[in-house]
Amino acid sequence: MALMGITLIQGGEELLADRAISLAVVGSDGATATHLSAQTLELGQITDALAPSLFGDARLIIIKDIQDLAAELGEEISTYIESPDEEVHLVLWHKGGVKGKALLEKIKKVKPTLVAAEAIKKESDKLDFVRTEFARLGRKISPGAVQAIVDALGSDLRELSGVCAQLASDIPAGSTISEEDVAKFQQGRVETSGFDVADAVLEGRSDLALVTLRQALQSGVDPVMIISALAGSLRALAKVSGASRGAKSFELAGSLGLSPWQIDKARRQLTGWTPATLAGAVVALAQADAEIKGAASDPIYALERTVIAISRSKLHQK
Repeated sequence: MALMGITLIQGGEELLADRAISLAVVGSDGATATHLSAQTLELGQITDALAPSLFGDARLIIIKDIQDLAAELGEEISTYIESPDEEVHLVLWHKGGVKGKALLEKIKKVKPTLVAAEAIKKESDKLDFVRTEFARLGRKISPGAVQAIVDALGSDLRELSGVCAQLASDIPAGSTISEEDVAKFQQGRVETSGFDVADAVLEGRSDLALVTLRQALQSGVDPVMIISALAGSLRALAKVSGASRGAKSFELAGSLGLSPWQIDKARRQLTGWTPATLAGAVVALAQADAEIKGAASDPIYALERTVIAISRSKLHQK
């Protein structure tokens, strides 16, 4: 029997929200899943999706970014939750903030299952996240190794999660992952990591980006982690592009959620990028993400095509 009811995900941390949605899909026991997003919804689509099925089939309806829903679309959800369908599991994701607060309060009144997906900013919380990741993977890790991972990767949870998974896979089972293991990982696999692919792409070096991508794939790096590295690097560029050029990197670190070295690196890579080309890169990356997760018949080719397209979109200065 599929898991029915209403689930409310709160917070802007995409990794945690995506995991909650994945758990809902697994827990829905094969129910037909429909994914909706506020950015593309039109009046009546939510009502149509939630309307009773003629065959009484179990259904999973996922609506993302409900904080951005127009008032009339929000009313469609409000009307539904007053008398929900027993064969529907409705998952709603609100990224936080004051937008959509009235709708949020209405949803909370029906006592949904709440899932926290708040962004992790404090170093202590990042350390806890890494410990939890290794516990989830059934592996032991030393305190020094946990600290080394957080120091090396900063604030992006997808990057942290990806490295935890790779270390758990690389280091023999039964042993405790040490600080030395983390150091060897950084030195030995950095040449073929998703982050190096991202660096080559953002520097506009399409030939190097393609070679590095193929090396990364051959060394076992998951295409999803390459997309994650690219996304993290693009987010860093977007954040730094809007910051004062005269401010010191250590002055901006707190407000941007980046380490000073990440800010310095992003400033170097920003040359040749414009708001329009950055926006185009984000769109291309979103498409590639969907393709490698099943929308394309050849996900590796789709990833290669995207890497080349984004790297060539950088405007080289003469």
